Amino acid sequence: MTDIISQYGTIFLIMACVFGFFMAWGVGANDVANAMGTSVGAGAITIKQAIFIAMIFEFAGAYLAGGEVTSTIRSGIIDIDKAGFTDSPELLIYGMLSSLLAAGTWLLIASHYGWPVSTTHSIIGAIVGFAVVGISVDAVVWSKVWTIVASWVVSPLCSGIIAFYIFRSVQKLVLDTDDPFANAKKYVPYYIFIVGFMIAMVTLVKGLRYVGLDFSFGQSLLMAVGVGAFAMVIGIFLLRGIKEVAAQDESFHFGSVEKVFGVLMIFTACSMAFAHGSNDVANAIGPLAAVNGVVQSGGVFAEQSGLPFWILILGGSGIVTGLAMWGYKVIATIGRNITELTPSRGFAAELAAATTVVVASGTGIPVSTTHTLVGAVLGVGLARGIGALNLNVVGRIFLSWVVTLPVGAAISIVFFFMFKGIFS
Repeated sequence: MTDIISQYGTIFLIMACVFGFFMAWGVGANDVANAMGTSVGAGAITIKQAIFIAMIFEFAGAYLAGGEVTSTIRSGIIDIDKAGFTDSPELLIYGMLSSLLAAGTWLLIASHYGWPVSTTHSIIGAIVGFAVVGISVDAVVWSKVWTIVASWVVSPLCSGIIAFYIFRSVQKLVLDTDDPFANAKKYVPYYIFIVGFMIAMVTLVKGLRYVGLDFSFGQSLLMAVGVGAFAMVIGIFLLRGIKEVAAQDESFHFGSVEKVFGVLMIFTACSMAFAHGSNDVANAIGPLAAVNGVVQSGGVFAEQSGLPFWILILGGSGIVTGLAMWGYKVIATIGRNITELTPSRGFAAELAAATTVVVASGTGIPVSTTHTLVGAVLGVGLARGIGALNLNVVGRIFLSWVVTLPVGAAISIVFFFMFKGIFS
């Protein structure tokens, strides 16, 4: 009934903004900790530095490259025709409001107890929950859901394999050589180039059309090489300040090597924050974008409606606020609990996770950053042998992943019928 939307449209939009900000706040408080925890755990940066880096690059990722995944969250999981939203668009509004509030509530609870849960699990579980119970089983595009579920298995596997081989390359080129320090200063700039190139390429190819810029593949490739080279030059400049400790014993010697990788981890921390912002902002603003589209059109749902800049800005701001207020709770521990991390190990994990996430964001698949990073850390740990892993912590993390889906769905169902009762 479009009269409900015309009557309560402004209220719906205000509620969606508040709930969307609340959800984004939860993403910042919980999930960003997973993105930055490895850098802190490896000792490459402090918690304050991690928050500062994340505030800049999370927002940049959300604003520049967050649109592709957002379109999947807002219109790819539910079949608009079968759900009956054409005749009753208010049902979509109730559902998206309940999904935001449910996922945000679960993230608040999880963050309070320091559980590293998946925000992607939370919001998709909430959307599927209200659609199945509140509308019909047929309203869900199960093929899309299964693709997303498959990505939750594939993404940690891919990031784990990539991290394993990146760290093996570090061992072969640097750590297991006769002069690790000299080789570290020799090869680390090339790793920095890869980080800069990868982030720039994905952003230019997939992200910038949402801010009105559209480059050809050749132009994007050329500019990405330029960004990678610029990052490489900055890295070389920073590396000049690192002097090798006169090593009477091996621990001092490798301390110098890890300082070199500490410089590299500043770049990978930036890339991880950018990747996380580009992927996970959609969890908060996808439902908000759907509500905004229906309200602004007076009750007509358009699957390909535009994504206003202010929605991306609201999502990015919410993530940054949550990180600054509560992010330290999980950041302080996530990087130390799974396996012992040094800058060289943390670099391999972050680069692998960031690569997996930005590629997935570019293809529109909302993967879990938690999954990819845990998979990458596991890959680095396995490169040193399974005894390097804390299997109890890994088991608890896996359990939190399983619990998140049904909990998000259950809370969403309650809120859906509550909103339906209040406004209908």
